[in-house]
Amino acid sequence: MTKTKKNTKFYLLALIPFFVITFLFEILPLINVVIESFTKTGGGGFTFEHFIKIFSTRLYQQSIFNSIWISVVSALAGILIAFLGAKAANAASAKVRNIFTSVLNITSNFAGVPLAFAFMILLGNVGILTLIGKNYGISFLAEFDLYTINGLLLTYVYFQIPLATLLMLPIFSGLKKEWREAVGLLGGNSFHYWFKVAIPSLLPSILGTFSVLFANSLAAYGTAYALLSNNIALLPIRISQQYIGEVVQNQEFGCALSLVMMGLMVISILITNKFQKRSGGAS
Repeated sequence: MTKTKKNTKFYLLALIPFFVITFLFEILPLINVVIESFTKTGGGGFTFEHFIKIFSTRLYQQSIFNSIWISVVSALAGILIAFLGAKAANAASAKVRNIFTSVLNITSNFAGVPLAFAFMILLGNVGILTLIGKNYGISFLAEFDLYTINGLLLTYVYFQIPLATLLMLPIFSGLKKEWREAVGLLGGNSFHYWFKVAIPSLLPSILGTFSVLFANSLAAYGTAYALLSNNIALLPIRISQQYIGEVVQNQEFGCALSLVMMGLMVISILITNKFQKRSGGAS
């Protein structure tokens, strides 16, 4: 019993650096964001004016809408493609699966400014694929405008796919061969197996993956700023503008925008958790 208590104390001491870092870089900044978001510009009192401005000004309304739209669509597209990729990798040999996982680990870290530049080289105004489309009359390549919200959506889908696939690869190991055999014995086919058995059992994990992808896209900043600068209304870009202004900086309003973004993430998590419970479990 004494030895167990000593081990417990040792582990608690080992966790102290983790708790200190968590408090300094997670909890303390979060408390500061909440306090400043309800503080008047320049300090000096409690106010709701920042949130009134956010939800009554068209620019910030559009920023919220664009951020939600691009996050939901890119997450859904990423999950759909990742589902097919993870399914194929699960059916492949262990060697192929290891190679596939290694490639995913590399590509999942390819985001931000480098990703924006890569898409400029491929699909920019004088990009490789754009020039090929113009020379050979491929209209969808020649006429594609990368510097729009649709172009930005394409880049978001690109960096969502590797992350979604990595998250979904382990869940396929939970599918048992006996389930497919049982469906076959009962006269069912592949359609019945996937839509009546496999997908419903995987749904809690898929919803959990969607929540991660939504948050990943909602907070993305580097790719959007490098590709479109301030030409598109997105929450991360509007937040950064409150801190990098050359003339006036409004950190209180920036904190309010940050709190709205965090609120959207929390709402997303609550909604997915509710659907997870309805579907029979949690990831």
